[in-house]
Order: sequence, then structure tokens, then C-alpha cells
Amino acid sequence: MGIQSDSHPVGRKFIVADDHPLFRSALRQSIGQAFPDAVLEEAHDMESLQECVAANEDCDLLLLDLHMPGAHGFSGLAFLTGQYPQLPVMVVSANEKPEIMCRAIDYGACGFLPKSAPAETIAAALHRVLAGEIWLPEGVSAACAQQESAAEAVADAVATLTPQQFRVASMLGEGLLNKQIAYEMDVTEATVKAHLTALFRKLGVNSRTQAVLALNSLDVEPPGQFSPPPRQPAPA
Repeated sequence: MGIQSDSHPVGRKFIVADDHPLFRSALRQSIGQAFPDAVLEEAHDMESLQECVAANEDCDLLLLDLHMPGAHGFSGLAFLTGQYPQLPVMVVSANEKPEIMCRAIDYGACGFLPKSAPAETIAAALHRVLAGEIWLPEGVSAACAQQESAAEAVADAVATLTPQQFRVASMLGEGLLNKQIAYEMDVTEATVKAHLTALFRKLGVNSRTQAVLALNSLDVEPPGQFSPPPRQPAPA
């Protein structure tokens, strides 16, 4: 009693970012089985996630859903890896296309965990990425071709945005007007215009339409309806 096994590191801190409470619960259970002494924080959208990461900069691993409210596809990943380069981010998604997994690695993720993965696979994946490795499901090459593309250039630009500029970019992608963005952020329209000017410069565009098209290059096709992994019996 009281002796900790090397296979169960003490005090690992995880952030689980997903807008589905059911999946957060399933993932929390899997993490708890693999790391009994883990500390878990949760976020349900990009705004709460930014607050959570800022308050937990000693986090060991962030598990990030690709379809978080307040982000467009890979924009959330690109932003977080740019703002917090020391924070390992593992993408979690029901979209299990190999090209999506490879893009996640290209944009800075340390791994890609399918939502269909059973508890034992989740445990193995977490141990691998916490050991500093990149983890992808069996059969997906870890040596994904790193091809420079327009989308990667946009991801690099998104990584340099401030939190306020990122919020403006996300609402711009949702089709909100300056007046609506100002209302949502509780700022003046002049402030929104200043953020847009900076955003256009970083994206290398000259108009709202061009900015939206650039941001859309990071979008990911929504997966089908999610079914959580089966619950695993507690160890005897």
C-alpha cells in the first residue's frame, strides 16, 4: 500500500477538451484506469479551453477534439500549438481518415486518437506520447509526408494570432458581421476592425472573403454520429 508503480506515474495532469459530455466521461474513465493518480481538467469549447490551459500551464497532455465550438477544423490545434509550444496536444476525433491523422501531425499534434479506440489502446497511446513519442493508430505511417501547402501556411499564420484575434477569426468564419462580433466580444467596432486588419496581414489577404476562404482550408468534414467506446470492467 502506498507504493506507486512506475507504470502509473504520480500526478499526471490532463486536459480533456470535447463538447460531448458523454465522450469526456468515457475518456475520463479510460485515463483514470491508466493513470489512477491523474488530475483531469475539462473544457467544452475554445473559450473555456483557453482559460483552462492558461490556468494549467503545467499540464502534461491536452486531448483535443477536432470539432470544438469556437474553432474551425485544425484552426484550434494550430492556435494552441503556436500559443503553447511546450504543451503536448493529442488530437481526438471520430474522423479516422489517414489523411486527417497525418494533417494533425503536420500541424503540431503529438498523436491522433480515434474516438472508437478501446481503453487498452487509449492507455498505450497515452503512455507513448507522454514518453515523447508520436502515436498514430496501427497501419497509419508515422512518417506522414510533410508537404507544404496553402493550408499549412494558413495554419502557421493562425499559430501567431492573439487570443482576441483568434476569436475574431472564428466568428468571421461563422459569417458574423463586425457589429455582431463587437457585441459578442463586448468591444467597439473600431477594435474589431483593428483585429481584422491584423488578421488580414497575418493571413496575407485583403478582404473578408479571402480570409474566410483561407480559414476554410483548415476545415475538417464532420464525422458521423459518435458512439463512445464500451466501458471496461474495473480491475479486480
